[in-house]
Amino acid sequence: MDLDLAQVRAFLATAEHRHFRHAAEELSLTQQALSKRIARLEAALGERLLERDGRTVELTAAGERFLEPARALLAAGATAVAAVRGTVRPLRLDVWGHLFAPLRTVRQVLDDGAVQARGQGLPVVEIGHGRDLPSVVGALLREEVEAGFGRYHALADRRARTLAHRLVRLEPVDVILGPGHPLAASHALRPTELRGGRLLLPAAPERLEFMQRFAERFGLGDALAPEANLGAEHFLAQLRESADGFTVLPADVPLPEGAAGAGLRAVPLVDPTPLYAWSLIWPSQGAHPGIAALLGGFAEVGRRNRWLEYRPGRDWLPEAEHAELTGQR
Repeated sequence: MDLDLAQVRAFLATAEHRHFRHAAEELSLTQQALSKRIARLEAALGERLLERDGRTVELTAAGERFLEPARALLAAGATAVAAVRGTVRPLRLDVWGHLFAPLRTVRQVLDDGAVQARGQGLPVVEIGHGRDLPSVVGALLREEVEAGFGRYHALADRRARTLAHRLVRLEPVDVILGPGHPLAASHALRPTELRGGRLLLPAAPERLEFMQRFAERFGLGDALAPEANLGAEHFLAQLRESADGFTVLPADVPLPEGAAGAGLRAVPLVDPTPLYAWSLIWPSQGAHPGIAALLGGFAEVGRRNRWLEYRPGRDWLPEAEHAELTGQR
């Protein structure tokens, strides 16, 4: 029988998210279109692959058996296309964490003259945009992309266990304050001096694991998430008008010009300085041949710019990153 790879992709996205709406959003489909693709796949196979029970989705025994072969089907499809074209396919790299401007770091590596001069085999990189870490992990498992770049952390569902990752940059974090905030005139602040204010989040807390760890470590209380995510400019406008609200951003993130950034202050955090960790992730098996060269480029630029400088007595990292850098894993 012939299998439709679009239907297989719909099954994999749903199996990985265990949620129809999240899977549909990742594939830019309506839930109805996603459900129809899965229903047609199940009809073709003559087996039910997913159990739908209200809000939850679980794999049937047949779905469990189909999962790994389905991933292999998508990988084989990508390999077939590359073979026809007769060239090494571009390395598709999804970035996430867009308020934190991840492309700054990626572009610095790809545009670096020394890396280009020395980097034989540096791949052609096609940039995509993932919603968050779980969505990029899903795209990697379905062979839709070859690598991801953003802040990596362990996922509760352990979907990333077949992926490799490497921390490539540590970036100091600033606190962002509106002009009416009582600490706006400060030249530097300790994280504990932010207690009593409101940590504002640009998106749902589950998508901002670093901010959760930061708030817990420095006793900042519950962070305030938006009622709706209406984009960076809307979020910063709300922050600018808040008398006691603040957020945190990596220090090199450029604040917007014009009305969106008017009056906002970026104040360095010290004693300790929180560090935001950027990582590259990729499949541990069958990696794209350009991954090694890309990692070499990150290492080259990182050495020159001291991207991995970390002093535990002066800086703060969440526990997982601290353990990775100090060899305590």
